[in-house]
Amino acid sequence: MDTPKQVVHMTTVHHPYDPRIYHKECQSLQNAGYEVTLIAQEDEKEPQKANPIHHIPVKQYSSRFKRIIFGTFEAYKKARKLKADVYHIHDPELLPTAWLLKKKDNVVIYDIHEDYITGIMQKDYLKTPLKKVVATIYKFMENFFSRNLELCLAEKYYKEMYPRGKCILNYPMVNETFITHVRVGPAENKLLYTGNVSLVRGALFHARLPSIDTSISVHLVGKCPSDLAAEMYAVSGNEKDNLVIEGIDSFVKKEEIDQRYLSRNWLAGIAIFPPTEHYMKKELTKFFEYMNAGLPIICSNFPVWKNFMDTYECGIAVDPYNDKAIQEAIDYIRKNPDEARRMGENGKKAVLEELNWRTEEQKLIAWYNKLLNQRGRASMEG
Repeated sequence: MDTPKQVVHMTTVHHPYDPRIYHKECQSLQNAGYEVTLIAQEDEKEPQKANPIHHIPVKQYSSRFKRIIFGTFEAYKKARKLKADVYHIHDPELLPTAWLLKKKDNVVIYDIHEDYITGIMQKDYLKTPLKKVVATIYKFMENFFSRNLELCLAEKYYKEMYPRGKCILNYPMVNETFITHVRVGPAENKLLYTGNVSLVRGALFHARLPSIDTSISVHLVGKCPSDLAAEMYAVSGNEKDNLVIEGIDSFVKKEEIDQRYLSRNWLAGIAIFPPTEHYMKKELTKFFEYMNAGLPIICSNFPVWKNFMDTYECGIAVDPYNDKAIQEAIDYIRKNPDEARRMGENGKKAVLEELNWRTEEQKLIAWYNKLLNQRGRASMEG
């Protein structure tokens, strides 16, 4: 491209160094020659140093209502001034903003990170009749505001709901350090979970593991609300010293999580979730990260997940409610180190050859180029 095209990524919800937004999409586009700006909340603890993306901060709000009203309006005002070629939004609450930003001579993309309809139906604090009303209103709003937008899908199964969407899957970046890292010697009796900690992501199931097998400890690295952490420690009972939670009320950066993978010879990566409509269909980003690090996986035996484990021969799927099955899976990996190592190597091979951000990066850049070329032709014809 002769003149760099200006791209603005926008979020008022996600952390400014969110792996998908900052490390994957923004940096990939910048490396491809686009002029990239990120409108997002500011990280008060530490500025990003490596390969920086131009960052325009928006104010943080403790109230969700204030964020949706005032944060969205602030993001819109700052985005409008930039007159970008492409606006790429990452939150449903920014849909009205995207609608206002859409012009004949630009491209606006709505990046769908989650199955929001299913997510609404899973909210514990809403009664079922109200959930249906909220879901219906949300779907109407989404259809209305996104009808002239391009749709970017982070998961394969979202294609069922958004058939015109473009899949740019949330596969991991291949970590060069992980490629050369070799797991040697016996694995420690330590299980690792990475990513945000919540009830639907199996927080209480993971908290029970030290009681199911008193010889192991469970380490969770990711943001966890303090009230949930207290509940998890209560569930772990006498084994609470074998439950380690890093990130209580605090975002854990990707670089820190990567370092945790290398800090120990972990027994396995875990994802023992309760069955929910959303996660039963979803291939967890967590799987790819565990595989990239060469860890065998112990996860719930949802059909999609079990099929994934069987296809890549990278882990064991168990009934999340069956303590005996969970204990046997832990025992199997511990007592069969050669097989555990084979699972880890199978996973790493699959990520290096197929399930990685490089393939998605190429799709993202080609898609951007195509959209901008189409826009250019339309402008000339107009």
